[in-house]
Amino acid sequence: MTNEQVDYNVDELIAHLAEKTKVAAGTIKLVLKHEQTFIDKAKPNAQGEYDIDSDELVDYILAQKDVKLDELTLETILDAEMQYLLENGYADYED
Repeated sequence: MTNEQVDYNVDELIAHLAEKTKVAAGTIKLVLKHEQTFIDKAKPNAQGEYDIDSDELVDYILAQKDVKLDELTLETILDAEMQYLLENGYADYED
């Protein structure tokens, strides 16, 4: 996984996630902000790739004082985000 910016409509993503998860758009926007901060702080490995541990990401977001979600709801948001990115060609899984 590289740490490159992906060009997609954030408002569309937020609306999609709100519909799929039944979580308020403002809360999803906050989650995405903290997720991006976590990713921006990640260090590349020797090949220049970024390995983001999903458990560490969840723990980081839940530790933020302004996030009032349980772990299952947060994971549901992140899973729905990944599904959206995969379905729309913005992400792919590496072997």
